[in-house]
Amino acid sequence: METALLVVGFGVLFVLLPHSLMGDDFARFTSIERLLHHGHLSDSRYSLVMPLVSVPLLLVGEVVRTPEWWAAHFNVIVVLTGAVILFWLLRDRVDRSVLRRTLLILLFASLLTNRLRDYNAEVLTAVLVTLGIVLVTVFRRVALGWAAVVIGVVNTPAALVGAALLAVAEARRTKRLRHLLVPVVAAALIMLEAWIRRGGPLTTGYEHDHGARTLLPYSGKSGFSYPFLLGVLAILFSFGRGLVFFTPGLLLGFWRNTRRPVVGLMLLFVAGLVLVYAKWWAWYGGVSWGPRFFVFAAIPASLLIAARLRRAGESVAADAATLLILALSAWVGLSGAIADLSTLDFCVANHAANEPLCWYTPEYSSLWHPLVHFPALTWKASALAAYCAVVFAYLAAPLLSSLVRAVPWHGWRTGWRL
Repeated sequence: METALLVVGFGVLFVLLPHSLMGDDFARFTSIERLLHHGHLSDSRYSLVMPLVSVPLLLVGEVVRTPEWWAAHFNVIVVLTGAVILFWLLRDRVDRSVLRRTLLILLFASLLTNRLRDYNAEVLTAVLVTLGIVLVTVFRRVALGWAAVVIGVVNTPAALVGAALLAVAEARRTKRLRHLLVPVVAAALIMLEAWIRRGGPLTTGYEHDHGARTLLPYSGKSGFSYPFLLGVLAILFSFGRGLVFFTPGLLLGFWRNTRRPVVGLMLLFVAGLVLVYAKWWAWYGGVSWGPRFFVFAAIPASLLIAARLRRAGESVAADAATLLILALSAWVGLSGAIADLSTLDFCVANHAANEPLCWYTPEYSSLWHPLVHFPALTWKASALAAYCAVVFAYLAAPLLSSLVRAVPWHGWRTGWRL
C-alpha cells in the first residue's frame, strides 16, 4: 500500500501540482540559459550549483516542451532521485516502513510539498545534506558524505553555519579534527565562485540589498541588521513563517526515546539555519509561501512523525499528540499544494507597507489565509487535495485505531440515568 501510494504520488506531484517559475527562479534560470547559449557568466547573487545540476533537464527542454517547463519540475525529480538513493542505501539498515512513511509525509504533509512547485535552490541543498549526513554517520563514507554536504552548502551559502555545527559535532564524537575542514572547504568554494563571477571573494551581491520601509522599527535596513532574539522568535513562532506551525513534527524531537543520532544532526543543521537567518533583514524570505529558507526542516520533522507512527499504541498521550501534529502537518502540505499566492496581493500593495501582517497574523499568513478566503479549486487541485486526504487517512489510521481502543466504551454505556 505504501509503495503504491509513493509510486502514484510522484506522478500526482509531477502532473497535478501547479509548477511555475517564481521570484528568484527567474534570475537562476536566466543565468544558466545565458551560460548555455551565449557562454556568458552572470554576476548574479545566486549560486550556479543548482542551475548547473539542472542542465540535463534544460537540454531535454530544447526538444520536449520547454526549458522553463522542465526547470519548474526540477525539484520533483531531485527528490525522487534522492529518495531512490537513500532507499537503496538504507534498505537493510532501517525499517522500510519508516522510510516509506517518512517520504509520504514529506511529499504530501509537509513544507516540502509547496517547495516542489518551482525552481528554488533549497530543495537540492536539503537532499544533498540529508544524503551527506546518512553517508557520514551510518556508512562512515566520510569523504563522499562531506562532499555532498559541501556542494549543498555552496548551493545555498547561508547553510555554512549549519555545516560547521555538523562538523564540530562529528569531530567531537569521533575525536577526529579532519571533520573541521568541511566548513573551511565550503567557505573557500563559496568565495571562489564569488571571485570568478563578481570580482571579489567577499562580494556577495547583497551589499546594497534592503527591504521596504514599513511601520516596523527595524525595516528598511540592509545586511544582518535584524535583532537576533526577535529574529529567532519570528522564525519559530510567527503565524506566517513560524517553524512551529509549518514543521510541527520538530516538536516530537523533545519527546523521550524519539530522537536518533541522524535526526539529532539534522536538528543541529536546522539550528544553524536559524542562527544565520535570525539576524538577516530578509529572514521571512520575501513574498513566499511559508519559511522557504527552512525547507530542510521538513525532513527531520517528517522522520520524527514517521518514527512515532511506528510506535502507535504505546501511549494514549503520545498517540493523541502525534495525531494532532500529523493533522497540522497534513494541512501544511495541503494548503501549500493548492494555495494561490495571488490572493495575497495585499502583502505587496502600497510598496509592501502591510507585508508584516503576512508574517505575523494568522488572517494573512500563507498557512491560515485559506481558512479566510479558500482558493477556487481546479480539477487538478481537487484531485491533488483528494490524494493528500487519502495519504493522511492512511497514516492516521493506526493512531485513530489506538485511541478508539483506549476509550472505556463499556464504562460509558452503563450507569446512566435520567
